[in-house]
Amino acid sequence: MKLSELTTEAADPRFAGIDTMSVAELAATMNAADASVPGAVARALPRITAAIEAAAERVARGGRLVYVGAGTPGRLGVLDASECPPTFSTPPEQVFAIIAGGQSAIVAPCEGAEDDEEAGTAAVDEAAIGPLDTVVGIASSGRTPYVLAAVRRARERGALTVGLSCNPGTPLSAAAEHAIEVLVGPEVISGSTRLKAGTAQKLVLNMFSTIVMVRLGKTYGNLMVDVKASNGKLRERAVRMVTTITGAGREEALASLEANGFGVKQAVVALRFGLAPREAAARLALAGGRLREALGEADRERA
Repeated sequence: MKLSELTTEAADPRFAGIDTMSVAELAATMNAADASVPGAVARALPRITAAIEAAAERVARGGRLVYVGAGTPGRLGVLDASECPPTFSTPPEQVFAIIAGGQSAIVAPCEGAEDDEEAGTAAVDEAAIGPLDTVVGIASSGRTPYVLAAVRRARERGALTVGLSCNPGTPLSAAAEHAIEVLVGPEVISGSTRLKAGTAQKLVLNMFSTIVMVRLGKTYGNLMVDVKASNGKLRERAVRMVTTITGAGREEALASLEANGFGVKQAVVALRFGLAPREAAARLALAGGRLREALGEADRERA
């Protein structure tokens, strides 16, 4: 696949005069272009859904969710993965990202690294990717050598593989078990795929990590009950969640949180059943960490 054949590299005549536009005109133009992205993601939802369902099943059995990318896609993978520990109290090794050029490439461009196929293969081997893991290769073009090599090696090692690109019929789609192509079309600046393509990738990765974690019982309804309450804002959020779920007053909720290490789920179970921290922890563990089941609500809903 030649660069000239990619829709993300095409020059859209609608944007040919952007260098003559006012700031207001440019802002309106970019905003209108960005508005087309959610529709492109919606058209890819059947493939996104299938990939997330397969990934969630493997993560539930102890597997890892791993993003692989170069440049902007790699940084988007790092961003999404880094949000999982504070949001869902996941261990850092459960959801993580591999970026071409290593950690320094997160803040300093390392453009040549994307062409290093051997490094992509080696990174997968170094991470000891296995059959329970899910590897999501991210490349706007769908042809980045580092990402292609990583996905192919991950598939050889038995991992579930997903290819996320913004062009049709890409080598990445052919290499991965699940192909997700979000066709956003040409960029406002030709080839600047940090724009619409980057936005599309961010939306899809949001879905991946969030939906997998919801399926693992990391939320109660739409409440972030596995949050790591590591600062004042998050501790206040924890108090509000406990009061919302249990109906307890603020002081009672805060006392339960303090007694239960500021674990929202454990604090809720302790309050609901009048349990000591150790007993609440045991009940939660028996429910596999799922608060709805620990409260006995899952059985009532099925009935």
